[in-house]
Amino acid sequence: MDHIRNIAIIAHVDHGKTTLVDQLLRQSGTFRANQKVEERVMDSMDLEREKGITIKAKNAAFRYKHYHVNIVDTPGHADFGGEVERIMKMVDGVLLVVDAHDGPQAQTKFVLRKALQNHAKPVVVINKIDRENARPHKVLDMVFDLFVELNATDEQLDFPVIYASAKEGFAVREIHESNDNLEPLFEAIVKHIPPPPKVPETYFQLLVSNLDYSDYLGRIALGRIVSGRVCVGDSVVLIRKDGQRERANVTALFGHQGLERIEIKCAGAGDIIGLAGFEEISIGETLTDLEERPALEFVDIDPPTIQMNFVVNDSPLAGREGKFLTARHLKERLVRETRTNVSLGFQETEVAGVFTVSARGEMQIAILVEQMRREGFELLVSRPEVIFKRDQDGELLEPFETLYVDVPNENLGDILQSLAGRRAEIANMDHQTKSVLVKAVIPTRGLIGFEADLVNLTRGLGSMSHLFKEYGPYKGEVSSRNNGVLVAMEGGVSTAYALNNVQERGRLFVGPQEDIYEGMIVGENSRPDDLTVNPCKTKHLTNMRSQGEGKGVQLAPPLKMSLERALEYIGPDEYVEVTPKTLRLRKKILGSTARKRASSKVLVA
Repeated sequence: MDHIRNIAIIAHVDHGKTTLVDQLLRQSGTFRANQKVEERVMDSMDLEREKGITIKAKNAAFRYKHYHVNIVDTPGHADFGGEVERIMKMVDGVLLVVDAHDGPQAQTKFVLRKALQNHAKPVVVINKIDRENARPHKVLDMVFDLFVELNATDEQLDFPVIYASAKEGFAVREIHESNDNLEPLFEAIVKHIPPPPKVPETYFQLLVSNLDYSDYLGRIALGRIVSGRVCVGDSVVLIRKDGQRERANVTALFGHQGLERIEIKCAGAGDIIGLAGFEEISIGETLTDLEERPALEFVDIDPPTIQMNFVVNDSPLAGREGKFLTARHLKERLVRETRTNVSLGFQETEVAGVFTVSARGEMQIAILVEQMRREGFELLVSRPEVIFKRDQDGELLEPFETLYVDVPNENLGDILQSLAGRRAEIANMDHQTKSVLVKAVIPTRGLIGFEADLVNLTRGLGSMSHLFKEYGPYKGEVSSRNNGVLVAMEGGVSTAYALNNVQERGRLFVGPQEDIYEGMIVGENSRPDDLTVNPCKTKHLTNMRSQGEGKGVQLAPPLKMSLERALEYIGPDEYVEVTPKTLRLRKKILGSTARKRASSKVLVA
C-alpha cells in the first residue's frame, strides 16, 4: 500500500487543472508514443468541453518511478457539490490548482473546505505563471489567508508550493528557477501526500463513492478499498443504508491506467476500483465479506434546493425534430440519470406526463436538459422553483446562499439595486483598483435570473459564484421580471411585414420565416403586462402603388437565448420548449381566451 497515492484535483473553472492532468499523464509516459491525445482529456462529456467545466468526477491513474498515483478530478461548480463530498472519502491528499493572477475563487473555497474537513494533505500549484499579469507572490498570500479562514490545521498550513505552467508543461519550486518538465510536481506528490491509511482489519471493505452504468454489466460501484482484497468471482455482501444485507458474486473489477478503464482480476487495500455484480446498489453503501460486519461511515449530501417540472411536449410543432417524445421515454431517461447522479431527485406527479426533477442549482438541471436534447428528446421545462421546508413551529423556511459578485466600479450601484430587489443582505464589500468584490447572503429564489441581470448590467464584465449556506425564515416576495411578453395570437409563419409592426412594441425573440403557434412568446413587451400580437400577418396586395414601395423593412436582430438564460427568463405561467434544434418560449395555456379565463379564476380565488 505504501506505493499508492490517491489525490483529488481542486481548481476554479478555467484555472487549468484539466490541462495539468494532460501533462502529468503525458510526462509520466502513460500515453503510448503513437497515441493521439485530445486536448483536455479529463473533460469527457461534450458539454464539459464546451462549457469548460467538470460535471462528473472522473478518475485517471499514472505510474511515477515505482508509485501508482490515482487522480480524481473534482467539479469546480457548486451545483455539482454532491460529487465533491464523496470524492474526498477516496483520497488522502489534494492538488490545489490556482491561477497566478486570479487567485483562489469562491468555488475553490467550497471544495477546499470539504477537503480540509476530511484531513486531506494539500499541495498547492500556482499555475499559469507564464501569464504577463501573473502575480504569484500575492496569490500565495491569498491562498495562505484562505487556509487560515477555513481553519486548516498547522500540519495542513505547512503545504508545499509548486509554480507551474501546465500549458508549457513545466514546474519549479522557486519562481526564479528554470525547468522544462513537471518533475518537481511529481516529487511533491509522492513525498508530501501520504499513502492510504493502514487499518487493523484485514477483511475486505469498500465504501461506494460513485456509480457508473454499463448496458452489459449493469451498475458499477466505484470506490476505494479500505482494507483487505477482492477478486473476480468472490462472494461479497452489500450493506444497504437501511441496514439490510444482500450477497452476490463479483462479476467484474476495473482499475485505471491513464484515462482508460481496464479489467483486473484482483485488487487490494488503497486501490480505487470499479466493481460490478449487484443489480441495485447506491452511493454510500458498504461492500464487505460477511453479513455481521459493520457498515462504513458516509458523508450526507447537501439537500437539493431547486426543482423544475419536465413535461411531455404537447405544442403544435411537437415531434418534428426529436425521436423521444412520450412520457415513457421521459421517465426512463430520468430514472437512468438518477442512477448515477445522486444529487438529482426525481418524482412523478399526479398529472400524467409531468415529472418533478430536483437538484442543487439550475445549472445542474440545465445541463441535464441540454444532454437530453442532444440525445433526441423533446420536452417542456418549467421555471426553476425553490424547495421550501417548515420547522417544528410550522414556520416557512427557504434556502439561502452566500453570493460572491465581482463588479466593475462603475456598475456597483446598479448591481446593489438589483440585489436589494432580490432580498439580498450585503455582508462585505472589498474595493480593489477597478472592481469591487461584494459578498452577500441571498435567498435562492433571488438568485434565479440574477446571472442574466449581472451580464446585462456589467456588459459581460461581472462574474459571480455562490454556495449553499442554510435554510432560514422566508423573506417575502422577490422581484422577478419587470416586463411582460409579446404572445402570438395565431399560428403560421412569421413575416417581416408583421414583425416590423410588432417590434415597435418591444424586443423580438423570433425572425422572419419562423414557424409560430398560438400562445408562443415572440418577444418582450416594453411594458409590464403581456400583449397578444400577430407576427404572421401578410401584406394585402392592391393594384395601387404606395409611396414607400421598394423600401426594405428594417428589422432588429432577434434575441436568441441560451437554455440557462431562457429558464431564468420565463415566468411561472410559461414553459421553455426544448427540441434537438430549437428552443421556444411559450405560455402554459396556449389559447388566449382560456388564458384569460384561468387568470380571472386566480384573481377571484
